[in-house]
Amino acid sequence: MSRIHSTVLENGIKIITEEMPDVESSSIGIWVSTGSRKEPPAKNGITHFIEHLLFKGTERRTALDIAREIESVGGVLNAFTSREYTCFYAKVINKDLPLAIDILTDILLNSRFDPSEIEKERMVVLQEIKMVEDTPDDLIHDLFTERFWNSHPLGRPVLGSTEVISSIKRGDILRYFRAHYHSNTVFVTAAGGFKHREVAKLLASSIHRMASRWQGRPSRKTPLPRPGVRLIKRTLEQVHLCMGVPVPPQPHPDRYKVYLLNTILGGGMSSRLFQEIREKRGLVYSVYSYLNLYTDAGSLVAYAGTSAENFGNVVGFILDEFQRLGSDMTEEELRNAKEQLKGGILLGLETSDNRMTRLARDEIYFGKVMKIRDIIRGIERVRLDDVRGLASMVLKPENLTLVAMGNIKRSMLPGFIRNNAEIC
Repeated sequence: MSRIHSTVLENGIKIITEEMPDVESSSIGIWVSTGSRKEPPAKNGITHFIEHLLFKGTERRTALDIAREIESVGGVLNAFTSREYTCFYAKVINKDLPLAIDILTDILLNSRFDPSEIEKERMVVLQEIKMVEDTPDDLIHDLFTERFWNSHPLGRPVLGSTEVISSIKRGDILRYFRAHYHSNTVFVTAAGGFKHREVAKLLASSIHRMASRWQGRPSRKTPLPRPGVRLIKRTLEQVHLCMGVPVPPQPHPDRYKVYLLNTILGGGMSSRLFQEIREKRGLVYSVYSYLNLYTDAGSLVAYAGTSAENFGNVVGFILDEFQRLGSDMTEEELRNAKEQLKGGILLGLETSDNRMTRLARDEIYFGKVMKIRDIIRGIERVRLDDVRGLASMVLKPENLTLVAMGNIKRSMLPGFIRNNAEIC
């Protein structure tokens, strides 16, 4: 009998759980299908701002009460905002799950948005933005995303800008919250040592008060990447660079090919980028690749941090690997990447928080729970020619976006991408 269960409350909120009888912890997340992607430019960062404010006090609890209650039982309470969704989550030992549910639903339903707390938290968010701006190996990813997606909402930073966050009023926050946080946009996932019926009953007695609201037809502009090169001059000890190409989105049938391509390129210490640029040549400390996959778009991005004098060489070696993957990828590389992916998936199933998050990602991108055996089969079915073909199709120079920051100039770049580089 399946340990995964689903219930839909009268107000339309879906509850998906996975029972794990042998674990001592329970993890629960309330997920809202809103993120920075849905924000208008003049309110960019408001979703993340609201995420912070929901921990600043309710009709029943002060901010200190919220922190004390969860920590007094050794639990964890937190949240995060992404470009497509927001999550408020808790992890506790099994007996304290009712407390976790009570706190999470309280902050979602009864937050006061006190004016004095808004002003204090505004300062916190502004400091968070400054922290990223002072951390170039973090900032470069936002700068790359902005250039890659050009003027599309996907390119805007989740945190927003100093100017926008400084201008947001309490009325803006209340209007945005009412418009985007309601039963049509919320679902719940949980995993741990509990019974589904107990979780559904606890939630039904609290979150049922969340009203539904007609949203109209969603308006979504298709994201289109913008190839090209942008060089940002800064006085830094290193040059930080991101180089990426568009790939199929998360729900696409080719997603397993994309996972494997990324793993072979830069997904660990045995990957091509790590071995060629760090281990063989010693030109970097950090080099890797990663995927940003959304509902209707995606990117594969390589990151490296190096000295200014080695900047051009590192760009050249990354380009070499991009071009070689379509022709000289081996069966051994593919086999090892498959085992690496499968092992990571199976190891991730050992904790309640990972299982809770997996249930949510499946709901967001597929509208159903993906069976582990089907995911493993999907990985196993990929052939060498499949990944080579994908590499040849997407890792083309004309698809490339490069953003680099540091003490650099156009003449450092390889010749064929040098001429069209923007400098700012």
